[in-house]
Amino acid sequence: MATDLQIAVRKVSSQNPATGEVLREFDCAGESDVWAAVSRARAAQSGWAELGVRRRIAVIREFQQRLYARKSEIAAVITREAGKPLAEALVTEVLVVLDAARFLIDNAWGLLRDEPVPHGNLITKLKSGRLVREPHGVVGIISPWNYPFSIPATETLAALVAGNAVVLKPSELTPLVALELASLLHAAGVPEAVFQVVVGEGAAGAALLRSPIDKLVFTGSVATGKRIAVAAAERLLPVVLELGGKDPMLVLDDADVDVASSAAVWGAFVNAGQACLSVERCYVHRSLYAPFVEACAEKTRKLRVGNGMEPHTDVGPMIQERQLRIVEAHVEDAQARGARILAGGARLRELGANFYAPTVLADVTHEMRIMREETFGPVLPVMAFDDDEEAVRLANDSEYGLAASVWTSDPARGERLGRRIHTGTVMVNDVISCFGISEAPHGGVKASGIGRTHGRWGLDEMVRVKYLDTDRMPGMKKVWWHGYGESFTRQMEGFLDMQFGRRLGVRLRGAVRAAGVFGRKQL
Repeated sequence: MATDLQIAVRKVSSQNPATGEVLREFDCAGESDVWAAVSRARAAQSGWAELGVRRRIAVIREFQQRLYARKSEIAAVITREAGKPLAEALVTEVLVVLDAARFLIDNAWGLLRDEPVPHGNLITKLKSGRLVREPHGVVGIISPWNYPFSIPATETLAALVAGNAVVLKPSELTPLVALELASLLHAAGVPEAVFQVVVGEGAAGAALLRSPIDKLVFTGSVATGKRIAVAAAERLLPVVLELGGKDPMLVLDDADVDVASSAAVWGAFVNAGQACLSVERCYVHRSLYAPFVEACAEKTRKLRVGNGMEPHTDVGPMIQERQLRIVEAHVEDAQARGARILAGGARLRELGANFYAPTVLADVTHEMRIMREETFGPVLPVMAFDDDEEAVRLANDSEYGLAASVWTSDPARGERLGRRIHTGTVMVNDVISCFGISEAPHGGVKASGIGRTHGRWGLDEMVRVKYLDTDRMPGMKKVWWHGYGESFTRQMEGFLDMQFGRRLGVRLRGAVRAAGVFGRKQL
């Protein structure tokens, strides 16, 4: 059809954001391409599921070994296409995926096997029940450019070990990394039809959403996530939506300024601030405010900005001009409303088109866009508070709820405050690293999305739970079948007395009446 032909002839270019070099060009997948991929995945999925969990775990183990052998090569591809320093590509991408594979190798069998369901109701004691976990079928994944390896890989591994087939639509900005993931999986033994990559722009993602997939996992903006949720609701398609954050960092009056300021600088500028878990709002007790912002500014000025392929680079380029313009607009708005720039605050044009200086802003307020909207860039805005109550109120004053951190010399105090912050994760005396804890769920509340990835909860998202019930006395009619009558009603009242009366503190006056229920005649 004409629309499909139009999409098919469009091109996407993979570019190095540090140099502008075009790494490779791709044809955009059209609607028919996406649907054909889903059809191939559907045909291959049942055979993959029939392999059984242990054999699928063996494939994941082989994938892990191959990734480890190629770790430096994969990290270099990530750096060239996404811009982040090589050290970050290794730690926040390759290491995270190696450990996600480790978690599944160690735990998938136990988490996916049948689970007995005990029956507490006396009348059902002659039954045996179990939970059976079945794959959804074909899982569609739409992944972002900021963590182009770790995000789709962790989701894909969970889907595959559960017996699903996967069709991945990566960001059009980072398709090469997705193809490296495919190469590793196929070499490890995943059939090509069971894991496929479709390269394209937003239209390809929309086509994947319309296709006959059985579940969709999306990581991206709130606006796109809301549109996906509406479309998915029309067909009751289950979804997982990770929609970003505006993560607060709370520095309490007993915190170590040197440690907390170093954490704030790393948390705000890792991956050039292009992380959903970035420190995007920093609140500091007024007694520590002046030394804290000065320490942040001093440490920020020492950061080495440049090409991520250079071994000493601390902060690489932003991904593209459009994202950089958002950062500029937020900084300009904050400055116009009274914020002070203590470090950075401008493009670094001498380095290239996509470089922006790591920026520290003081005296920010919640009337500024920088404290309300997701910036997704290398900016650390810092605001003072007077007491714990105000800190919690400010942290919760956001439409987002992905993660937060609390900094204090008293961990118990930090945990008490953490329980009151409305986010999917709260870290006490650390930032961001929760994403790399394979056992911990990742996901948010409010506008930060629904569902979870990682750990047991991420694996649960990749299966349907079926309750399987077997009666142990197949030749016996059930006492609750037809043939009621007045006597049966009285007997059932007695049965209720017998089972629940003592539990509820009621004298068992009618318990004896229940005895005859098992001898009555039935239809």
